[in-house]
Amino acid sequence: MQRGKMGANGEFWAILPLLMVLLCVSYLSSAMEFEANQTAVLVVDASPESARKMPDNMFGIFFEEINHAGTGGLWAELVSNRGFEAGGPETPSNIDPWSTIGDESNILVSTDRSSCFIRNKVALRMEVFCDDEGPYSCPAGGVGVYNPGYWGMHIEEGKKYKVIMYVMSKDTMKLLVSLKSSDGSTYLSGDTIRADASKVADWSKLEIILVSGGTNTNSRLEITTTKKGVYWFDQVSVMPMDTYKEHGFRKDLGSMLENLKPGFIRFPGGSFVEGEWLRNAYRWRETVGPWEERPGHFGDVWKYWTDDGLGFFEFLQLAEDIGASPVWVINNGISRHDQVESLGILSFIQDTLDGIEFARGDSETNWGAVRTAMGHREPFQLNFIAIGNQDCFKQNYRGNYIKFYSLIKASYPDIKIITNCDASSHELDHPADLYDIHVYASASDMFSRVHQFDRVARAGPKAFVSEYAVIGRDAGRGSLHAALAEAGFLIGLEKNSDVVEMASCAPLFVNDNDRRFNPDAIVFNSWQQYGTPTYWMQHFFRESNGALFHPSILQCSSSPSYLAASATTWHSSEDGNNYLRLKIVNFGNAVVNVKIIVAGLQASINSSGSKMTLLTSQYSMDENSFTEPTKVVPVSSMLPTAGTNMDIILDPHSLTSRDLLLDSTNSYRSAI
Repeated sequence: MQRGKMGANGEFWAILPLLMVLLCVSYLSSAMEFEANQTAVLVVDASPESARKMPDNMFGIFFEEINHAGTGGLWAELVSNRGFEAGGPETPSNIDPWSTIGDESNILVSTDRSSCFIRNKVALRMEVFCDDEGPYSCPAGGVGVYNPGYWGMHIEEGKKYKVIMYVMSKDTMKLLVSLKSSDGSTYLSGDTIRADASKVADWSKLEIILVSGGTNTNSRLEITTTKKGVYWFDQVSVMPMDTYKEHGFRKDLGSMLENLKPGFIRFPGGSFVEGEWLRNAYRWRETVGPWEERPGHFGDVWKYWTDDGLGFFEFLQLAEDIGASPVWVINNGISRHDQVESLGILSFIQDTLDGIEFARGDSETNWGAVRTAMGHREPFQLNFIAIGNQDCFKQNYRGNYIKFYSLIKASYPDIKIITNCDASSHELDHPADLYDIHVYASASDMFSRVHQFDRVARAGPKAFVSEYAVIGRDAGRGSLHAALAEAGFLIGLEKNSDVVEMASCAPLFVNDNDRRFNPDAIVFNSWQQYGTPTYWMQHFFRESNGALFHPSILQCSSSPSYLAASATTWHSSEDGNNYLRLKIVNFGNAVVNVKIIVAGLQASINSSGSKMTLLTSQYSMDENSFTEPTKVVPVSSMLPTAGTNMDIILDPHSLTSRDLLLDSTNSYRSAI
C-alpha cells in the first residue's frame, strides 16, 4: 500500500467505509476454507498526523489496606501486634496473636499502661515465678511468650533478621530471643540477651541481628527466660534485612509492582480512608515519624488492626521506588456513617495542607523537617489529591469539597484535584481537574463498556477510573475470563485517552489467609506469591503510558462482536527501539481470522526483531494458584511475518499483542 498523508481528515479515512466493505467481501471469500471461524478486518492509521499522545500516567495501581495487603503483606514486618495495642487502650487487654510458653504456675502475662511511648501506652508485663536454680526451677527451654506473625513467619536459611524490642525490668535479665518452627520444636536462630537490673531499670532499646540456620515457612518469634523476675516488653519487631530497595517492603511483592511499570499509585485506599466511623478513619499524621511511636489503628471497614508501619511516608517512598506518581486519597470529613458539616471542616483541610507540606515542603518547613528527619531530605512529587472516596451522594460532600478545592489550590495551584462525582453523563456543578469513577461489573458487562467513554463530552475534567474489576461468578478467584473482559475495557480507555487520564484495577493484593474481596491482581501468603490473569493482562498495557495512540477501525463478520483492538507506538527504554503494538482481545469462544492493514507508517518494519505475546488458556475460567502459578501467563515468540499487511488467527478467549519493530533508517524491510 502506497505511503502518504493519511491523517484523520485525509483521503484514506474518507474512503475507508467503502474500503472496509470491499476488504470484508474479499476476505470473507478467501476465508471460506475456515467455515467454522469468524473473520474480521483491522485497519490502522499509523500516520503521524492522526497520532495522539496518551497521558503519561494512563495506567497505574491502586493500593488499599484490605485483605491484609500491607499489614502482613507488602510491609515486611513479621510480628503481628508488635506494640500490644490491638486489644485497645484499656487494660488488661487481649494480646492476640501473642501466646504464652509455660503454664500458669510458672508465668503470668498481662498488659498495663507503663510504656515509654506517649501515643501507645500499652505494654506487655511478664512475671516469671520459676528460676534457673532452687526448688522452683523453670522447665527446659524456659518460659515466655511467642508471636506467630501473620499466619506464620517465613524464615530463610542464611538470611539476616533485625530484632528490635524495648524492655524494662527491676531484676537482672537473661532472655533468649529465637526464631523457631510454629510448634517450637525446630530451632532456626537465636541470641541470648543479658543485662544487669541497673541497665534496664528504665525502658531500654535492644537490637540484635539473627542469621537463620534453616528455612521454615511457618515460623514464630520466641522470647523466653529461665530467670525469675518481672519483665516488660513493648514494640517488638522482626524485619528481614533484605527488603525491596532497602525500604522495608517485601522484596518479591515490591518487584511485582515495579514490573507493571505503573504510571501512578493511588493510596492508602478507598473505604479504608473513610472508615465505618470517623473515629477509626485513616489519619496520616499518626503514621509518620519513628515507627515505635505510631499508635496504629483499627480499620473498622475491613475489620483488622494495623500498626501503621506502612504509613504516609512509606507510601510516598514506594511511589518513588517504583517510578509512579503518588495519588493521595484524603478523608474529607466523611465516613460511611457520620460526617462533618462544612462549617466545621477547616481542621480537616488544615490536616491535608500539613500532609502536602510533609510531602512537598523543604526541610525548613515544620512538616518538611519531619520528613527530612525520616531520611528523605528532597521533597516527594505529590501532584494529585483525591477528595474522599465514593462520597458524592453524601449530604456534606459538595460543601466540604469546594472548601478543600479552594484552599488547596490557593497554596498549591499545580496540584490536580479529583472529585468523587461522576462527570461522564452530566456536567459538574463544582470545579475539578479530574473526576473519579468506579466500574465493577460482570464480565460481559465489563467487555461491553469498551464504548463507555465514546460519547463523553470532550471538554471539562478528565476521567480517573480509579477502581475497575470484574466481580461475581465470572471473576472466580481471578479468572482469564475476567481478565479478558477488563482488557477490552482498557482498550476502550486507550481509544478515549483524550478524556480519560488514568485507570487502575482493584483490589491490588490479597493475603490468601484473609480473602475479604475477590478477585485481586496479586495473591500471596507468608512465603510465596503469584499474579492472577488480571495482573498479567496489565502487562500488555504497561507501555501505554505516554505512548502514541493510532486510530483504527475493526470490522467483524459476526454480531455482536467479541473483539476489541487498539494500536500504539511506544519507545523501549530497554533496547532503545520504537515499536508499533497491536493489541486484540478475542472475548468470544470462536477462532477468528483477522486481516490487519497498517497504513501511513513512516518507518519500515523489522520482521526479525518483532514479536508476538499471547495470554490464553484451555478454559476461559482457568485461574492461577500456588500449585500452578503460571497456568495463565503471557507467552512470547518471534514474529517473522511482521509487516503492514498480515493475516492472523486469534485463539478463542485470548489477548494478543504484536510488537512490530520500527526502523526509521529503512535498513530493514517488512516481510509483507
